[in-house]
Amino acid sequence: MRFLIVRTDIRAVADGDIAAAWADGNRLRDETTQPEPRRQIVHAEDRDAALLLARALATVGAVRAGRQRVKVLPLSEPRPAFLRRPGRTGP
Repeated sequence: MRFLIVRTDIRAVADGDIAAAWADGNRLRDETTQPEPRRQIVHAEDRDAALLLARALATVGAVRAGRQRVKVLPLSEPRPAFLRRPGRTGP
């Protein structure tokens, strides 16, 4: 399985937003609707390599200072149902 290692900026949040999210039970940050700005992207072919690269990116000063974060995301393989099969032309 392939992995994506991403170094992103952490968005600043106002105190009022934290209190409102806590009171409503909502998420403060929702990566599906508003992803954090990306700084660096690296691909890895296996989990061990991905974790090694993530550890290396975590040594960056901005990550250590808490202004950026490192994420390791698994990339799924293509589903077999959607692969082309030789000899088939229609549904």
